[in-house]
Amino acid sequence: MHRDSERPLLQGKVALVTGASRGIGRALALAFAAAGAAVGALARSGEELERLVTEIESNGGRALALPADVTDAGALRRSVEQTVQEFAGLDIVLANAGISPPARSVTDSEPQLFRETLDVNLFGVYATLRAAIPHLQQRGRGNVIVVGSGMGHKASPNNAAYSSSKAALWMLTRVLAEELRESDILVNELIPGPVDTSISQAGVSQILRDNPLEWLKRPEDVAPLALFLASLPPKGPTGQSFSLARREL
Repeated sequence: MHRDSERPLLQGKVALVTGASRGIGRALALAFAAAGAAVGALARSGEELERLVTEIESNGGRALALPADVTDAGALRRSVEQTVQEFAGLDIVLANAGISPPARSVTDSEPQLFRETLDVNLFGVYATLRAAIPHLQQRGRGNVIVVGSGMGHKASPNNAAYSSSKAALWMLTRVLAEELRESDILVNELIPGPVDTSISQAGVSQILRDNPLEWLKRPEDVAPLALFLASLPPKGPTGQSFSLARREL
């Protein structure tokens, strides 16, 4: 029988991970499951989600595939409810789903793509958390991790859509932290810094050119910080930004 100190870090917890089919979301869904959490894995790609769930279950974990688009508030609500019903509750939310459009100046940008970026990166997180918070409150505590960006803290040219969405997301994080403080629900931002993923190549290349000492990470390199934030005690830090970047944001 394991002593308490040997129990998996997230044993008995239930986590919802958005953008779970690839990149950072996939790596963190695997890490949460390996740490003992049951994982509701949400993304648009059903086939990739099924492969993720199969991998988690083959390693002795529990997971549920939730094919849904974060811009569809109704589908999000149903996915959250399905997770709660399947695993009898919800403790952790990792709001990771997002898009990164091609670099364009404001004058050269496409209004529809600008709006789509805000819809996914900001409204998608808002809708996810709006659906999840009542279930966290039923638990009497919770840990929310919002995947942000250094570009939401410091202006850079030709990235107005992405930077604006992440800046607004950082403010949403801080507002929710205040609203949920008395509920012992912690809401913090995780800034991965440059990560080698399929959606980030152009932006990552520019960051590395401007900051040659920056650390280019693999998605799984983000897991230790995510696990730390997911396991914070109820009176731990909230409304804070935690960064893996090596440059000043």
